[in-house]
Amino acid sequence: MPVVIPNGVTVDVTAGQVCASGPKGKLSVPLHPVVSVAKEGTLLNVSVSGTGRSERALHGLYRALLNNAVTGVHSGFEKRLELNGVGYQVQLKGKKLELSVGYSKPVIFDVPSNITVSLPDNTHLVVSGVDKQAVGQFAAQVRASRVPDPYKAKGVKYAGEFIRRKAGKAFGAGAK
Repeated sequence: MPVVIPNGVTVDVTAGQVCASGPKGKLSVPLHPVVSVAKEGTLLNVSVSGTGRSERALHGLYRALLNNAVTGVHSGFEKRLELNGVGYQVQLKGKKLELSVGYSKPVIFDVPSNITVSLPDNTHLVVSGVDKQAVGQFAAQVRASRVPDPYKAKGVKYAGEFIRRKAGKAFGAGAK
């Protein structure tokens, strides 16, 4: 399945890498020696030399990487996070993200240069950028600072994420 190049995005295929640039930024994807990419008009065709299992896996991987690069420079990626808990809040101080999530000291993250963090309010944050992997990695690191617990659902979660709740202690007939 070819990768469609939208209007406003330019793709340069050189030996060993593919560079995509668009309104949101610029990305390059280094290519594996087995993989080759051909640009035909507004399409990118990925092909591999060989038909083994690893070659087929590399074909799908590099097709997805190229599609993510083209989509990223055209429209970008974003992850939305929510803080749930009494007193949980987030602040942006320059290029540092400061989370107060119930520890004795705030958890501080350095925001990478290729990532943009915006705060609609003090309990929501939006991580955005052109590189899908970098956006997801930073959002996962922020979420890992306080993973939502299954009893009270307090912590940092993705927007729309369902936290499966557990029942607390059961007092009754069998308890002694």
